[in-house]
Amino acid sequence: MKTFDIQPTDKSIQAVIQEKIDNLNKPKGALGRLEELAMQICLIQQTLEPSLAHPCHLLLGGDHGIEREGVSVSPREVTWQQMINFTRGGGGVNMFCRQHGFKLRIVDVGVDYDLSKVDGIIDRKIARSTKNFLYEPAMSEEEFDRAIQIGSDLVDDCAAEGCRILCIGEMGIGNTSPSSIWMSIFGNIPLKDCIGAGAGLNDDGIRHKYEVLSKAVSQWGQDTLCHGHVTKYPDPIVTLRYFGGFEMIAAIGAMLRAAERHLVILVDGFIMTACAMAAIKLYPASQDYMIFTHCGDESGHKMMLDIIDAKPLLHLGLRLGEGTGALCAFPIIDSAVRMMNEMNNFDNAKITKYF
Repeated sequence: MKTFDIQPTDKSIQAVIQEKIDNLNKPKGALGRLEELAMQICLIQQTLEPSLAHPCHLLLGGDHGIEREGVSVSPREVTWQQMINFTRGGGGVNMFCRQHGFKLRIVDVGVDYDLSKVDGIIDRKIARSTKNFLYEPAMSEEEFDRAIQIGSDLVDDCAAEGCRILCIGEMGIGNTSPSSIWMSIFGNIPLKDCIGAGAGLNDDGIRHKYEVLSKAVSQWGQDTLCHGHVTKYPDPIVTLRYFGGFEMIAAIGAMLRAAERHLVILVDGFIMTACAMAAIKLYPASQDYMIFTHCGDESGHKMMLDIIDAKPLLHLGLRLGEGTGALCAFPIIDSAVRMMNEMNNFDNAKITKYF
C-alpha cells in the first residue's frame, strides 16, 4: 500500500487562534460549535484567515459481490443507473453541489456496467464489481493498492485547482454490508449491533443480512492468512481488502491524501464514517483533518461515531449516501470561516470588552 506522511495539526498557534476568536465582538464562547470548527480549520490550514476555496466533491461508484446474496433491497443495476443520472444533474448530490458551489467529480471505480463512453464520468474502473466476500476476498492486493492510489490521485487533481475543502460520497448497492463488518471488527462491537436496514430492508431482510455477514466473518476469521499465519484478527489492511468495496478503498485513499495535503475533509454518513474509521486506524493523525457532518439513522452509526469520539454537526435522518449529509452541513462550516474573516473585534468596534 502507498504510504502517507500525515502529521497531527501543529498546535503551536492554537493560543493565537483562540485569542482572535475570544476578541471577536461577542461574549466569550457565544458562537459555540462554530468556534470549535474555526479552531480546527485554522489549525488545519495554519492560518488566522482560513479559506474554503474551490470546494470539491468526489462521488465514487462501485458494485459489491456480496450484493448477490440478497443483502440489499435495491438491485445492482441501480448503481449504474444512478451514476448516469448524476451526469444529467438529477441526483440529490447534484442539487446540493449546485446549491453550495461544489465542483462534482463522478468517478467509476468499480461499477458493473460499461460507463466508459458516458460523458461526465471519470473512468477509473478497477473491475466490474468486487468479488463476493462470502466465498473469497473482495479484492486482490493489487486491486486494493490501485484503489488507494486512485483516491489519492483524485485529491491531487482537486488540489491542483486550488481546492481547500473536500467532500466524499459513494454510490454502491450493498456497501452498508462491508461498512457494518468494518465497524464490528475495528470497533470490537457485536456484528448484530452494526447491521441495519441499509436502503430499506424489512426485519426479515435484516435478519438474512446478519446471517450472511456473520457467516462471511466467521469464515474469514478461520481462513485468513496474515504474514503467513492464520489469525482471527489480521492486519487492518487485510480486513479492508477482504470485505471492502473499490469505492470505499478509494475514499480511504482520498481521505489520507487530503490529510497529507492539509485539506479540510467533510465526512458524510454511515459508509463514509466507516471509511474514516479505517483511515484513522491506519493513520490516527488523519482525524485532525476530518469534520464529521451528519449522524444518520442507519443502525450503529451513532455508536461508530462515539467510538472515534466524533461529534456530528447534524442529525437529519438522512440515509441517501452520495455525500449529501456533508454537503448539507457545509453552510455551518462556511459560517465558522466567515466568523473568523468577517466579524469585527472589540477594539475596532469600540465596544468595551467585559470579560
